[in-house]
Amino acid sequence: MTARAIIIGAPRSGSGKTSVTIGLLRALARRGLKVRGAKSGPDYIDPGFHAAATGLSGVNLDSWAMSPSLLNALAAQAAEDTEYVILESAMGLFDGIPAPEGRTGSAADLTRLYGLPVLLVLDVSGQSTTAAAVAKGFATYDPDVRMAGVVLNRLGSERHRRLSGDAIEAIGLPVVGAIMRDPTLNLPERHLGLVQAGEYENLMAHLDRLADMVEKSLDIEAILALATPLEPAPGNFGDALQPPGQRIALAEDAAFTFLYPHVARHWRKAGAELVPFSPLADEGPAQDCDVCWLPGGYPELHAGKLAAAAKFRADTTRFAATKPVHGECGGFMVLGETLEDAEGQSHTMLGLLGHSTSFAKRKMNLGYREARLRAACPLGSEGTLIRGHEFHYAQMTATGNDEPLADLADGQGNPLGPSGYRRGQVSGTFFHAIARAA
Repeated sequence: MTARAIIIGAPRSGSGKTSVTIGLLRALARRGLKVRGAKSGPDYIDPGFHAAATGLSGVNLDSWAMSPSLLNALAAQAAEDTEYVILESAMGLFDGIPAPEGRTGSAADLTRLYGLPVLLVLDVSGQSTTAAAVAKGFATYDPDVRMAGVVLNRLGSERHRRLSGDAIEAIGLPVVGAIMRDPTLNLPERHLGLVQAGEYENLMAHLDRLADMVEKSLDIEAILALATPLEPAPGNFGDALQPPGQRIALAEDAAFTFLYPHVARHWRKAGAELVPFSPLADEGPAQDCDVCWLPGGYPELHAGKLAAAAKFRADTTRFAATKPVHGECGGFMVLGETLEDAEGQSHTMLGLLGHSTSFAKRKMNLGYREARLRAACPLGSEGTLIRGHEFHYAQMTATGNDEPLADLADGQGNPLGPSGYRRGQVSGTFFHAIARAA
C-alpha cells in the first residue's frame, strides 16, 4: 500500500489549519479509511489530537532537528499500511530558521522534499477579494512549493464566500472548502498551546463536530484527489534517540505528557518496555526498571498535588540512589528544590537537583536547541550532540551547585552557554530532545 499525502498550510498560526486537519482526519476515519496525522516541527499537543481522531499514532517530521535519513525513515513509517497522511504545518507554511537548504524546520521543506501538494487554509475575516492576492503570493513565492487548493475560513456570509472564492479561482486556484465563522468550533488554549486531547471529557464529541463541519464545508473527494503518493528515499533510525534502558519508568499523567510519539515508538520498536506511573496519583517509578524518565508537561498547574505526593517523592529518591533519572522541561522543574506556581506560592519538589523555578516570574523561552553532552546521561554518551527544542515560560530563580549537563547553542549554532544540571545519576534540562545530530 502506498499512502497518499497532502500538507495543510496557512500564512500564520491561528488561521484554522488545526481544526481543518483534525476535522478532516476524523471525517476520513469515520468513512473507514486508514489515515494518519503528521505535524511539521516540534509539537506535542497536535499529534495527540491526530491520534484520537484516527486511532493511529501521530508523528512529528522536523527537517531541522532530524537528519535527512531519520526524516525519511519516519515518513516511510508513517506511510506504512496507511491510505492517507494528512500533514499539518506548524506556524506559517514557510516559517523556519535560517539554515542550509532543506533544513530550516519549515513545512515548506517537506513539500519540496517529498513533492507534496499544499492545501492552503486562509482566514478571510476582515477581507474579501484581497484573499486572492494572498493566495497568489503563496502560489508564486516558490515554484517548488505547489498550492493545490484553498480552504476559506471564518466567512461571514454567502456573499463573502463568493467575493473571496471567485477572486481566488480567477487566478487558477481551486477553492475546495468554505467554512462559516463559528467560534464554538475553536479548541481551548493555554500558555503552551491547545488544551491537551487527554484532558477533554467529551473529546470524541468535539472531534465529531469538527468532522461534521468538514463534511458540510469541504469537498473531501476533491481534496483526496489532490493528494499525491508519499514515497521518501530510503532512510534509517541511526540518528534516533536510543532507548535509555530496557525497562523505562515513564511519568505519565496530566502533569507529564510531552513525550514525542516518534521517540516512544522507536524505543518500543528497539525492544524497550515503557512502564508508566502517575506522580499525580502518588505513584513512583517501579524499582525494577532501569531508568526513570520525567517528560515535560504542566507541573506548574499541579505543583501543590505533586508536593503532597509523598510516595512519589520517596520512591523516586530511592530509585535515583542507584539508577538514572532524567527530566525534560517540566520534569526538570520537578527534579529541583522548589516550584513557584502562578499565584506565587512555593512548593517543595524532589530536590534531586539544586535549582528552583517559578511560573509566577514568566518569560517565554522558545526555539531550536543543539546540545553537546558534557557527561553520559539517558540522552546519550559524553560528547553526543543532541538536537531539540525549548518552549517554556517558567524561569530559574536559583541555580544550585550541580554540574552543567550540556553546552547549548541555538538553531543557528550561536552559543548559549552551559545548560541543564547533573548530580550523580540524576540529570535534567529545559530543552526537549528530538534526535541525535547527524
